[in-house]
Amino acid sequence: MSHNDETQGASYAAAGVDIEAGDRAVELFAPLAKKATRPEVRGGLGGFAGLFALGKYREPLLAAGSDGVGTKLAVAQAMGKHDTIGIDLVAMCVDDLVVCGAEPLFLQDYIAIGKVVPEHVAQIVSGIAEGCVQAGCALLGGETAEHPGLMEPGEYDVSATAVGVVEADELLGPDRVRAGDVIIGMASSGLHSNGYSLARHVLLEKAGLPLDGYMEELGRTLGEELLEPTRIYTRECLALAAECEIHTFCHVTGGGLAGNLARVIPENLVATISRGTWTPGQIFRTIASLGKVSQEEMEKTFNMGVGMVAVVAEKDRDRALAMLAARHIPSFEIGTVRDAAEGDEQRVVMTGSHPGA
Repeated sequence: MSHNDETQGASYAAAGVDIEAGDRAVELFAPLAKKATRPEVRGGLGGFAGLFALGKYREPLLAAGSDGVGTKLAVAQAMGKHDTIGIDLVAMCVDDLVVCGAEPLFLQDYIAIGKVVPEHVAQIVSGIAEGCVQAGCALLGGETAEHPGLMEPGEYDVSATAVGVVEADELLGPDRVRAGDVIIGMASSGLHSNGYSLARHVLLEKAGLPLDGYMEELGRTLGEELLEPTRIYTRECLALAAECEIHTFCHVTGGGLAGNLARVIPENLVATISRGTWTPGQIFRTIASLGKVSQEEMEKTFNMGVGMVAVVAEKDRDRALAMLAARHIPSFEIGTVRDAAEGDEQRVVMTGSHPGA
C-alpha cells in the first residue's frame, strides 16, 4: 500500500520518522559511547536521565557550558566525513569549562538530523566519544532527533552541554591576574571550530577551490585541513593548574585572541601580546592572501595559531612551558601583564608582526 493511499491511516513512519533506524543507530554507537566513561557514572545507556556520583569535595562549584561547532558542519557534510566533528563539539564545551579550573565530568550531546541513517549517526557519536576520552569526561547520554521536512536527509546539527566541578577556593579567573604575570600561548591544530563562514567564503566561493584538491602549501587536501579536529587542552590545563600558579586560562574561540583574552584581564591591567613570538599555521596565511583579508579581520575571526592561553605567575613560567613541552603541546611565551597606564583604552594590546609576515 502506498503512503498516499487515502485508506491508510497516518503513521510516524509515513511522516518520515523511522523509530527502528534510531534504535539501530543506538546499537551501533553504544560500544563506542561505553568507552567514554568514568567510575562515577551510574546506570547504563538507555535510561531517561544520565546519573553521575559527585564524589567528595569540600565546597564544590558546578560549571556548565553548551556549544555547537558552527558552519564547520557544512564542510563535514560536503565531504561526507562525520567521524571527527564530534571531537570539535567536545572541545568547544570542555575547554570553556577548564578556563575557570573546572574538571569536566560529563557531557550530553544533541543531534538534530533530517533522516536517521544509523551508520551516519554512529560516525558522529564516535567522534563525540573520542573527544570525551581525550578530555577525560564521560559521555552521559544524549538525544538524536529526526526532523523530516525541517532538514534535508543529509543535513544535521550537533550541540552539547558539558558539566564540570571546581573547588571554590581553586576557582581561576580575572581576580587572580596580577601585573608581572606571563602569558603562555598553546598552539592550535588549525582553524579549530571558528571562522568557518569566512573561511568557506574565501576558499570555496571566492577562490573556487575544491575540497578534495591537494594543496602543496598545506601538504594535504583543503578538505582535510578544514576538517582537522580542534585540539583539546583540558588535561594539560588541569595538570598545569595542579603544578603551577596559574591565575586563569583563556579559550581562544570566536572573537580571536585579543577578544577572548580581554574577558579575563581585569580593569586595572593590560595584557601586551607580541606577534613576533609565534608563527600562525599556513591555513591562516592562505586565507589572508587569497581573500585579501585584513590583519584586523583575521585576528577578530580566527585563533591565528593560538588555541588556549595560560596566564601564569612569573616564577612558574619555565615550569609551565616545560610541562607543556613534555605533553607535546607546542607553546610559547607570547606576552606579559602590566598595570594600566593613562590613555590605555584596551585590555589587550597586540604589537609587532609574525615572523616572516
